[in-house]
Amino acid sequence: MEFEFTQEQKAFRNEVRQFIKRELPSELKWRNYYFDFYSHYDEVGNFTRVMSRKLGTKGWLSLTWPKKYGGQGASPIFQLILQEELEYNHCPGIDIFGVTMIAPTLLKFADEEQKEEHLPGIAKGEVFWCECLSEPDAGSDLASPKTVAKEEDSSFVINGQKVWTSGAHQADWAILLARTSQELPKHRGLSFFLVDMKTPGISVNPLINMANDHEFNEVFFEDVRVPKKNMVGDKNKGWYVVMTLLGFERWSIPFYAIAHRYLEDVINYAKQKKSLNPALRYRLSELLIECEVGRLLHYRIVWMQEKGEILDYEAAAVKMYTTELNQRVAAASMEILGPYGILTKGSKWAYLDGEAAWNYLRCIGNSLEMGSSEIDRNIIAMRGLGLPPG
Repeated sequence: MEFEFTQEQKAFRNEVRQFIKRELPSELKWRNYYFDFYSHYDEVGNFTRVMSRKLGTKGWLSLTWPKKYGGQGASPIFQLILQEELEYNHCPGIDIFGVTMIAPTLLKFADEEQKEEHLPGIAKGEVFWCECLSEPDAGSDLASPKTVAKEEDSSFVINGQKVWTSGAHQADWAILLARTSQELPKHRGLSFFLVDMKTPGISVNPLINMANDHEFNEVFFEDVRVPKKNMVGDKNKGWYVVMTLLGFERWSIPFYAIAHRYLEDVINYAKQKKSLNPALRYRLSELLIECEVGRLLHYRIVWMQEKGEILDYEAAAVKMYTTELNQRVAAASMEILGPYGILTKGSKWAYLDGEAAWNYLRCIGNSLEMGSSEIDRNIIAMRGLGLPPG
């Protein structure tokens, strides 16, 4: 097996690095834009949208799409290289929902009219998305939503509530899972919709997370009319669409790159303080090795995609391992920084303007969002190892 990157892939990585060096202001290079776009929109949101359009102009938001839809037909490894470099360098520009989850789902399930309407906005970096999936009583049990969509003339009228919706307060469009049949078994009575967030009847309330950021929201739908043409796939077959989307979602963020960068920042701090004793060197070395394991797990997913294989428990393994890795790195960073680690943004004594404290608080949600680690372990056990249900 050949583990070396091709010359074309190496050249692309260098091109991305040069783009980041040229376009990202030095004073913003510590920020984690995957999450800051939503929680600090007034500070970085407009800049994120500017960067998104620049990436779109270069064709980097649609690298792997078929040329028929404006893509380059490139290998998935190019998308991962792009995301690695952006995340490692804290550079914004990718709407993780639209680019890495929703676009590939639309390419697989949407009809031609839906693709023509929605893919260009994603490719150009002009339209941002959110996911209206979880509900107060339907998080891990995603097949049990109470949000209902009833047919009326040329529309579906939607009523219900969604919760923990990242970026709903900034998104232009949403994907939504709603019940369209009360008679069918719960997995078979669901439908998948595309919803304009400006539609009358939608209200968004903020949910403030542990890091004191407004990233999450609860979204209410009151007699919201969605055209029938906005249903993706067949009526009552939405479960198959959303399961495909979740497969993309579970490996959409290269958490190992986030963890690796935090580790390097902490190592630099320890070098400055001359505190790299043998025990600390051993611990940091172990965590760096774990980052490499996370990277290789991601590359395995890409390898499978290149061969046309369907992702299953492999995606769950990637998500579980890398999000928990990010938590382990955050915990180690807090211990190494000591009292300085608890200082938050704005303190003149805070290392990297409070990055450590913010990441420690924010990463607690990593093993809950995009499917909890418990659900991932169930998937790995049953589908990967063939174990019986618990």
